[in-house]
Amino acid sequence: MLIFLALALLFAGRAGAQEVTPAQDSIPVQASDSLLVQEPVVTADDIIAYARTFTGTPYRLGADGPKEFDCSSFTHYVFKHFGYELTSYSVVQFREGRPVDSYFQLKKGDLVFFGKRVGVREIGHVGIVVSVDKERGSFTFIHASSSKGVIEQTSSHPYFLMRYMGARRILPDE
Repeated sequence: MLIFLALALLFAGRAGAQEVTPAQDSIPVQASDSLLVQEPVVTADDIIAYARTFTGTPYRLGADGPKEFDCSSFTHYVFKHFGYELTSYSVVQFREGRPVDSYFQLKKGDLVFFGKRVGVREIGHVGIVVSVDKERGSFTFIHASSSKGVIEQTSSHPYFLMRYMGARRILPDE
């Protein structure tokens, strides 16, 4: 049926005398998978590369970017660029995505969360994992630091080591 309709349209166009309109109950033609343009898959490397473009951007509490960020507006802004809608609050971001059960299961692109104070189980900071050193049990992350702006730091720094609270995975598993 569809082939007949396509041939009829082709010949009608050549003759110029007759216009063919598809029937009301016709089924639209779909392109084969080989002809479809696939949307690019966002990778952790894409997230990290984009996040790094903001290195040195100043910190300001409540700022929403791109000229100034606080920690959660930074993660929100970076992921939003790739179509992921995170809230702008680290406490809520800690409930978004999927939990990462163990420190040793972290992957690039995961969100990592830290407490406000040592011994207090209250989220106070968030960053994006850049690399993981499984041998040492540490990771590097990029975040909006209140003292240095957007910067990369390691989790083995005592400040972060003592405040680590968990991680969430936003990107799909590869």
